[in-house]
Amino acid sequence: MRTIIRSFFILTSLIVLSQKNNIDQKSNNLTLDGNVEFSNKEFIEAETYYRKAISKDSSNNIASYNMGNSLYKSGLIGEASNEYKSSILKSKNKNELHKAYHNLGDVFMQNKDYQGAVNSFKKALLNNPKDDETRYNYVLAKELLKNQQKNKNNKDNKKDNKKKDDKKDNKKDDKKDNKKDDKKDEKKKDDKKDDKKDEKKKDDKKDDKKDDKKKPKPNKISPEQLKNLLKAMNNEE
Repeated sequence: MRTIIRSFFILTSLIVLSQKNNIDQKSNNLTLDGNVEFSNKEFIEAETYYRKAISKDSSNNIASYNMGNSLYKSGLIGEASNEYKSSILKSKNKNELHKAYHNLGDVFMQNKDYQGAVNSFKKALLNNPKDDETRYNYVLAKELLKNQQKNKNNKDNKKDNKKKDDKKDNKKDDKKDNKKDDKKDEKKKDDKKDDKKDEKKKDDKKDDKKDDKKKPKPNKISPEQLKNLLKAMNNEE
């Protein structure tokens, strides 16, 4: 991916000088001071000058663009993106639009927003079709976007397959539970049958006992009674 600041910084310095009659003089001077700090890699100080330049002349597109570069170098990617967008709105020609869109594309690449990068590099090329570096970044962003979408689709498919597998497992578990419940019900039925059988046996036994009670008990005669009966019979004879 292109080194944004080094190549564009020199060009923006030249643009500031060529536009000095169209921009407020104080704003232009502050922008130049910011450029000096930027070249010394004092990005925070440079940003301060650019902010002052914009406060003096809000139409100073170069200050907005360079402040975006300072923020980018400071690692404030989100704020840099806002400044590049502001620069796009203030741009007065295709050259400025090309640079702002290109750098905005680099921000999207940093954030792995490849769709945003593709859109930005494409707009940059529309404003300068001859820039090979922008064309290279555009092709790279398209390839990365394709891979990103492919990976996303693979992940989505895996999730869908996992959901299907989970549903299958749940159905299997439900079947197992149903079988267990059926077995339990069968066992209960068998137990009830056994209980009924036991009850029947008990009832039969009770009936047998009742019958036994109803049957006349055989008369038992003692030996003395037997003697007496024999005597009585003999006397009758």
